[in-house]
Amino acid sequence: MHPKNLRIEDYAYPLPDDRVARYPLPERDTSKLLIYKEGIITEDIYKNIADQIPSNSLLVFNQTRVVNARLLFKKPSGGAIEVFCLAPDVQYADIQTAMLQKQKVVWECLVGGAGKWKQGMVLQLTNEQPHFTLSASIISRNASAFSLSLEWDNEALSFAEILHFAGKIPLPPYLNREAEAGDETTYQTTYARDEGSVAAPTAGLHFTEAIFNALEAKNIQATYVTLHVGAGTFKPVKAATMAEHDMHAEWIDVDRTAIIDLINNQRKNLVAVGTTSLRTLESLYWIGCKLINGEQIDWQGIAVNQWDPYEISCNCTTPVALEALLHYLDKNSISKLITRTRILIAPGYKFRIVNALVTNFHQPQSTLLLLVAALIGTDWRRVYDYALAHDFRFLSYGDGGLLWGKASLGI
Repeated sequence: MHPKNLRIEDYAYPLPDDRVARYPLPERDTSKLLIYKEGIITEDIYKNIADQIPSNSLLVFNQTRVVNARLLFKKPSGGAIEVFCLAPDVQYADIQTAMLQKQKVVWECLVGGAGKWKQGMVLQLTNEQPHFTLSASIISRNASAFSLSLEWDNEALSFAEILHFAGKIPLPPYLNREAEAGDETTYQTTYARDEGSVAAPTAGLHFTEAIFNALEAKNIQATYVTLHVGAGTFKPVKAATMAEHDMHAEWIDVDRTAIIDLINNQRKNLVAVGTTSLRTLESLYWIGCKLINGEQIDWQGIAVNQWDPYEISCNCTTPVALEALLHYLDKNSISKLITRTRILIAPGYKFRIVNALVTNFHQPQSTLLLLVAALIGTDWRRVYDYALAHDFRFLSYGDGGLLWGKASLGI
């Protein structure tokens, strides 16, 4: 069945409010770990995850860094309006370029209390240390967001620094609480590097230096990609069938060295740490297929659309697709691949690169739950029923699982 025909109501489950983890555990790696493999469910904790993965495997992590995307402005009358910075305007080549801008940027934003902000009104936010005033004005608006001009008077500071000093960490709305000082650290992976996400790649929140040492001792390799998580990751599927749901687009950034790691890892276990890493990896295959097919790729637009995996005619092997990517980079003297993906991974998808996933427990009727179902089939319900019955904590600050797909190799 084509995923367009999937009914989202078939991917619902009861999630009591008290099962949502409002805060993380004091120690990242003491979270519970559910292991699903060949239909069997067992338990462990993250600290021991290396024991559950074969030696010579490759783990792929998303090294994006969450930015302080929530800004609280004041109207001339004194009232407050909150701005949530989603993504840079299309005029910028990528998120990193936009983050390094000085004095002015154009950003796509959500606005809380938008009805109180009249066209032509300039809002301001003043920060004392370092001192600057950030001004916001409306350029345009569409059905879902505003295009805002953001300008500041301290020419030494980049926009990334402006957000760091003036913004607040954007906790997921389902936590139903304000961000606290501790969230600045706990809602960030220990290996976060590339600024640009408005939500954490939460599967990676459990990983500590002790875990990385244990992985290395077992000759389990790690490599890194970047997908800047957008607010669309929380977008509920409101349509009855997936055909009517528009998948959100997100920036990916993959170094040439990571592609080489993937090529060298063929016929071994490849574990994606998080749904964002998985979506990035599987997108690489389809971009390679498009290159092989001679298709024109809109690198600054959308390289992979949501239905491409189900409608593109491509039977090339994974190594061939990855080699095509590497050839493209080398031919154009490019060290990394930067573009956007709207890939939708749902039941009916054939995995090309990944055969296991480390992930938290996701919201009912979400595209993230569809991805899990694509990997382990109808057993997704058994996994979630088990987690609910055995006191696992759910969503961003909760526990997680190591889920092996049907093509995984034995330990």
